Amino acid sequence: MNEPVMEESESKIAQLERRLSADWPHIREARRLAREKRDELKSALAGFDSEDTSIVVFGSLARDEFTLGSDIDWTLLVDGSADPGHLEVAHRTEQVVGRLAAKTPGPEGTFGSMAFSHDLIHQIGGEDDTNRNTTRRILLLLESAVVGRPDAYDRVLRNVLQRYLMEDYSFLRGTGPYHVPRFLLNDFARYWRTITVDFAYKQRTRFGKGAAIRNIKLRMSRKLIFVSGLLTCFSCQLGVGRGLNPESCLRPSGSPQCIGCLGESLRRTPLEVLANTLFEFSHLDATAGRIFGAYNEYLGMLSDSETRGHLEDLPLEPGMSDETFQRARGLSHVFRDGLLEMFFDTKSGMLPLTKMYGVF
Repeated sequence: MNEPVMEESESKIAQLERRLSADWPHIREARRLAREKRDELKSALAGFDSEDTSIVVFGSLARDEFTLGSDIDWTLLVDGSADPGHLEVAHRTEQVVGRLAAKTPGPEGTFGSMAFSHDLIHQIGGEDDTNRNTTRRILLLLESAVVGRPDAYDRVLRNVLQRYLMEDYSFLRGTGPYHVPRFLLNDFARYWRTITVDFAYKQRTRFGKGAAIRNIKLRMSRKLIFVSGLLTCFSCQLGVGRGLNPESCLRPSGSPQCIGCLGESLRRTPLEVLANTLFEFSHLDATAGRIFGAYNEYLGMLSDSETRGHLEDLPLEPGMSDETFQRARGLSHVFRDGLLEMFFDTKSGMLPLTKMYGVF
C-alpha cells in the first residue's frame, strides 16, 4: 500500500541483513530501481490525477522488486462521480506508461485500465466478485503503491478494510480463540488459491507460452504476497512488526484505530512484512537467512536479461530438464522450506495460528 516511507537505513530488511551478516545486493538494487521508476512515473504523470482519481501501480514496481525486464501494471482508480473524461485520462496514462515500461500489462485486462471503488468496496464475495475484481482488491491491499495524489487511493483502502473488519463479528467482539481478522485472511487465502488455479488456465489459453517463468513467479513472488497477507493478519495476535505491545491488540476491534493500524502494516512491501516478523524472533535467524538468501538469488536471476529471457521463452514441460529452470526451482524449494519452518515454529506462537487459520 502507498509509497513506502522508510529509508534504506530504517528498513527492517536492511537491519535483518546486518544482523545476519548477510549480503542481499539484488534485493537492494531492485528496491533502488523501483523507487527510481516510481519517481519517473510520478513526474511524467503529474496533473493526470485528481481528488477523485489516483494512479496506482502494482506488481514488482510496487513491491520494490523491480528489474529492467519488469512490466508496469497500473490502474486509474476512480472514487467519485462518473466522468466521461476519465477514459481520456486512462488513455493518456497508458501512452505515458507504455513509453516507460519494458512490457505491457497482461492480456487479461486486469490492469492498464480504470477500476471503480464501488466494485472494490461493495462486491466482496458472491457472483459479482469476479476474478478481476478480487485480484484488484487484494493486490490493492498487498502490493500497490500510488504515484501522485493519494486522496482516492487512501479512501478506497480505508473503506475496503472497514468492510473486512466491521463485518467480522468474531474479530469485532473478540469472541474467537485468537485475535485474527478471519474475513480478511480468508479473502487472502481465496486469492492465493485463485491464482494457483489460474496458472493452469493461463497455461492452457496461452498454449504454454511463458509457463516456465510464471511457474517460478508463482513459487516465489506470488507466494510471498500470500505470506505477507497471513503475517499481517497474524500480527494482530502476535503484536509484532509495529512496535506495539501484544496486549494492545487483544481487545474487541474494528475501531478507526484498528483499521488504521492494519492499514499502516499493509503499507509495507511484502518483503518488509516478512522481515518485520522474522526480525522479532532471533531464534529463526538461520531460517531468515535461507528465506531471504533464496529470494535475493531469485531476483538476481530476473535481473539478468539473458536468464530472464531464457525463462520467458521456455515451455514448462521441456523446461523441467532445463538447467536454468532447475536452478530457479531449487531456490523456490529453499524459500518454501524456510517459510514452513517459520509458520510451523512453536516458540514464536506461529504454529497454533497456522493450524487454526491456515488449515481450516
